[in-house]
Amino acid sequence: PTTDSRLIRRMVRDNRTRGHNALETMRRWPSVRRGEERNIFPYQENADVIFNSSLVYELSVLKNHVEALLREISPQYPEHLEAKRLLKFLSYFRPVKGAEIPPNSILREFIGGSWFKD
Repeated sequence: PTTDSRLIRRMVRDNRTRGHNALETMRRWPSVRRGEERNIFPYQENADVIFNSSLVYELSVLKNHVEALLREISPQYPEHLEAKRLLKFLSYFRPVKGAEIPPNSILREFIGGSWFKD
């Protein structure tokens, strides 16, 4: 599911660049989705170019960065069920170490270590 992939990307990046934990990102996610529905999706057909930035191996890499963040969400929070669902989803992917990802990969935007401005 692309929404799950985008949420996982966001959790990893928000943690690395903003210091947000997964719970904070999950709580902001509905607002992000509303913004997509209002400001992006209605206009995407008018774009001159659409770039699909997903990578076949990205969830295997992001798994290493997000699993611990998801496990931090305590059962006392309603978001715990979503965290468990995402952990189950990620269990189907074999982990790939970030060291195996080229420094010019778009995935570096999320995990860090890019040749480009980080």
